[in-house]
Amino acid sequence: MALVAIYTIGRLNRPYDHPVSKGFYEMGYKVMRQASVSGDLIREFSSDEVQIPEEVKGKGYPVLTLTVWQSLQALYRFSYSGKHSQALRNRSRWMESYEDKHIPYIIWWTETVNDVSWEEAFRRYNHYKDHGSTPFAFDFKHAFDEKGEVLVMK
Repeated sequence: MALVAIYTIGRLNRPYDHPVSKGFYEMGYKVMRQASVSGDLIREFSSDEVQIPEEVKGKGYPVLTLTVWQSLQALYRFSYSGKHSQALRNRSRWMESYEDKHIPYIIWWTETVNDVSWEEAFRRYNHYKDHGSTPFAFDFKHAFDEKGEVLVMK
């Protein structure tokens, strides 16, 4: 059974240690706690020591996540419900607004957790930037199943 990986990219409005940014991290802890107890999150990769790609750099302070999930449907449900949904509604409080071409996340299918890495996430992100949503890297609005067929998320 294939797994699904998601790489997210954002930039905080304020420095990492600013009180407003601390609110983001407090919410992030709650979000990841909810993900952990869901049983659908398989692995969260630490962004410590990760070399921030140039395309992520901007005026703000980069925040990257990389996680692996049991299924695309489980990831979708999690993304748009509970604490994560609440965080999305409040994102303008923490995150800088983006120009139209900013890509906040990409998703891809993987056979094993061992195939997922930061380098792979950056490679797939760049592919998405160059080619749009494809079975190699996609978003929820233009999703693909594990066989590469178009999939409508509900």
